[in-house]
Amino acid sequence: MKRRGVSKVLGIWLLLAGIICPQIQAQGKKPEPPMKLKVGDVAPDFKLQYFDGSDDKDVTLSQYRGKSNVVLAFYIFAFTGG
Repeated sequence: MKRRGVSKVLGIWLLLAGIICPQIQAQGKKPEPPMKLKVGDVAPDFKLQYFDGSDDKDVTLSQYRGKSNVVLAFYIFAFTGG
């Protein structure tokens, strides 16, 4: 088989594996229902990582609960160059 044929077969195999594997893993698992929050509800605790200039650090919402207000901002296209 020429290199082109091997590349094509490998590409098709990877494509099929990418389509089939998540479906196999999802079988038997019930999807969790989305969280439904209302205005005034207490936010659920979560953990994020941030970079402090030298290392990755963990931060949780519970670290700030009752101490200060927390504002989350998401910049979807930040640092993408577009």
